[in-house]
Amino acid sequence: MDVDKEYFSNISTRERAIFEGAISMGALFHQFVGTPINKDTKESLERAMEESLKLQPAIEDVKVKIRFDKLEESMTEFDYTSLTGDMLDVKIFTKVDNVTAVIRIEFIEELNYPLMYVENIEED
Repeated sequence: MDVDKEYFSNISTRERAIFEGAISMGALFHQFVGTPINKDTKESLERAMEESLKLQPAIEDVKVKIRFDKLEESMTEFDYTSLTGDMLDVKIFTKVDNVTAVIRIEFIEELNYPLMYVENIEED
């Protein structure tokens, strides 16, 4: 069975590149928010998030940064906290055929919100 012809024939390559990145970003957010974290586990959690998302279809690369300033603000007396959306700065790079999309989540101060959005789309 040709999955692309069977299930994605009703959308463009551009839409598919955005879809793949967006669905992966939503999975990342809902899977990892709430994870216990501290200064010592920050880097290993960033790498785990990147490596797990790279397994998804069409994902070319993932860059995860957990904002140290937001992590420090949230630390408890027990020397850990839970990961929150405002700590995340993530870029997911997807490629479908000749289209590359960059999907991003970052905390937007003026919105006081961790916003997911399409940062860039390019066609080769």
